[in-house]
Amino acid sequence: MNRRRMLSLLAAGAAGGVLGLPHLAAAQDRRTMVTVVKIAGIPWFNALERGVLRGAKEFDLAASMIGPANVDPAQQVKLLEDLIARKVDVIGLVPLDVKVTEPVLRRAQAGGITVITHEGPEQEGRTWNVELIDSVSFGEEQMKKLAAEMKEQGEYVIYVGTLTTPLHNKWADAAIAYQKKHYPKMKLATDRFPGGDEIDTSQRTTLDVIKAYPNVRGILGFGSNGPIGAGNAVRQRRLGQRIAIVGTVLPSQAKPLIMDGTIREGFLWSPNDAGYAMVAVAKLVLDGRKIEDGMVIPGLGKAVVDVPNRQIRVDRIMRINKQTVDGLIAQGL
Repeated sequence: MNRRRMLSLLAAGAAGGVLGLPHLAAAQDRRTMVTVVKIAGIPWFNALERGVLRGAKEFDLAASMIGPANVDPAQQVKLLEDLIARKVDVIGLVPLDVKVTEPVLRRAQAGGITVITHEGPEQEGRTWNVELIDSVSFGEEQMKKLAAEMKEQGEYVIYVGTLTTPLHNKWADAAIAYQKKHYPKMKLATDRFPGGDEIDTSQRTTLDVIKAYPNVRGILGFGSNGPIGAGNAVRQRRLGQRIAIVGTVLPSQAKPLIMDGTIREGFLWSPNDAGYAMVAVAKLVLDGRKIEDGMVIPGLGKAVVDVPNRQIRVDRIMRINKQTVDGLIAQGL
């Protein structure tokens, strides 16, 4: 890559509000893939980036990751438009708002760009969506744990990344539906709150919830920073015995709150594996491989493939608690 090309890439990244620029200094004959995540610089997507880079090395693609500086669908669109202009071979996307990103993804496909999404089962304009969990079961399992911690009664609240983040809201829907069917003495205190991707926002929200809804006895956080922020607030108010927190977390980030019992249990799939899976599927598509039910995704195993709906899923759900957290951290999570 010559100096002029490098400067143009840096300028484009700065204009898009990017934290972390793609590593595109590969040989020109390598095909390029850039994955746009919801927000750059947080532990979850740092781990996903490691998976992307692992896949890039294994599958000989110039693959990298970028993301907006803030949780902002408009910033995602700017980054996607820039990638279309640069004519990358593959766009990866973890969408914030599937309606906002749909038109730009359709333009990408019209230009011959393959689109691989993650956490985007309802995202139109994709070639394939890749998931490491079953969305309904993921929400239900977390509700089961929250209910057990709440002794199946009392009020609870739910946090999501944004009110338009597709999978967070699908998990929330599944959890609420399961609660209504199985735990009639539990009650959702109010509508779900956004901010689950940001520690400061979820911490402030939790402090407000404690004041406004004094009967709340449980918090279910979707978004890897939601339980962390909630845990900080609950710990600050010394309410860890009264308010149970369950949700999606990274083991290394959540360990102190798990070990002192503030977060009763965490759930996730490996973001590292998710990044790797996106690159693996991109490679299959670029090579013209047929993607069908029961096929083996390299490094991840046998997949359930819904061909008409362009969905690929492997079952990799993990539980994070006092017994498992150290082992998961040793795996790089």
